[in-house]
Amino acid sequence: MQYNQLIDIGVNLTHRRFADDRGAVIERALAAGVHRMIATGVTLAESRAALSLAAEYPDVLSATAGVHPHHASEWTGDSEAELAELLAMPRAVAAGETGLDYNRDFSPRDAQRRAFEAQLSLAAAHNRPAFLHHRDAESDFLAILKEQRDGLSAAVLHCFTGDRAFLYRCLDLDLHIGVTGWVCDTRRGTDLRACVASIPEDRLMIETDAPFLLPADLPEKPPKRRNEPAFLPHVLETVADLRSDDPHSLAMRTSANARRLFAL
Repeated sequence: MQYNQLIDIGVNLTHRRFADDRGAVIERALAAGVHRMIATGVTLAESRAALSLAAEYPDVLSATAGVHPHHASEWTGDSEAELAELLAMPRAVAAGETGLDYNRDFSPRDAQRRAFEAQLSLAAAHNRPAFLHHRDAESDFLAILKEQRDGLSAAVLHCFTGDRAFLYRCLDLDLHIGVTGWVCDTRRGTDLRACVASIPEDRLMIETDAPFLLPADLPEKPPKRRNEPAFLPHVLETVADLRSDDPHSLAMRTSANARRLFAL
C-alpha cells in the first residue's frame, strides 16, 4: 500500500551506519511515501551534523538539537551556550534528544538529571518543543518534566515503550507520543501493543528511530538488519491495525500532529 504524506519524527540519519549511502536512504524513504523526516541530534557534534544535513535537504529534512542521556557526562559549562546557538538555527525544530536512561546508565544519573533540566530550560527559552527519551527512570523523569512543563511549548516522548499506567501519566503532562517499530514486536512490545489504542489521535506520531529498532515482523529483512525510514509504512500499518483504524486516515492525522508540534 502506498502513502505519500508520512512524517518520520525520529531518524538518526547522521549515524555511521548510514555513512555509505545516506542519500540513497533518503531517496528510498521518499519513494516509500515518507515525505518529511526529522534527523535526531544526540550529541552537540551530531546535532550540528544533523542540522547541516537538513540544510542540504530543506524540503525534506529538519533536525533536533540536544544531548542524549547516554552522553550527559559530556555536558559542560560551555554546552548550554553551544546548544542555544544550535537551537537558534532555522532547521532546528526541537530540543533533544534529552531525558533519562537508567537502564544502561552510560552517564551517571546525577549528570543525566542536570543535562535534562538544562535542556528543558533551553527548550522553553527558545520556544522549541522538547524531544524526550525515557527508559527505566519513571519517577525522576516525570518529576523533572512536571517542574518545567508549563514553560514548554510542547513535548513528545519519542520511542514510547511503556505500559498503560505510564502512558496516562505522560498524557496528564500533555505529552505527545512517538511510536516506533517496537510496536511490531509481539514479544518485547507487549505493553505498547496493549495500550497504543489508548493514545489520543491528536497526540500520536510515528517514527522509525532508524538505524535502530528494525520491525521484528518485517517480511523481508534488509542486509545487516539496518532499519530505514522507508520502513515507516510498516509501523503505520501495525499501529492502524492495533487501533482498528484506516491506515490512510491515520497517516494524515499523525502527519498533521507532527506538522503542528514541530511547526513544519
